[in-house]
Amino acid sequence: MSRIEQEKKIVNAMIKVYCRRKHHCKTLCSECQDLAEYANKRLTHCKHGENKSFCSACPTHCYAPQYKEKIRAVMRFSGPWMLLYHPIMAIKHLFQK
Repeated sequence: MSRIEQEKKIVNAMIKVYCRRKHHCKTLCSECQDLAEYANKRLTHCKHGENKSFCSACPTHCYAPQYKEKIRAVMRFSGPWMLLYHPIMAIKHLFQK
């Protein structure tokens, strides 16, 4: 699986965890669906391609300010929960850092 596809999978999982725990939805609510689509679009068009770092360490910030704040909130909240919901994915992600 390519680096971009792995990042998409991780971001989507984090958004799902966030929506489930914060918005109490079994499927993504419209706000979280919009964020997931935006994040996937940004990752698809990432100018760094397969050489990209984590978005938090990237020198190019490609997120619009409102989405940047939303994705930060999602990652801050979902990070610890990933160990419970997706332990293998979370551990692999930690070792990539």
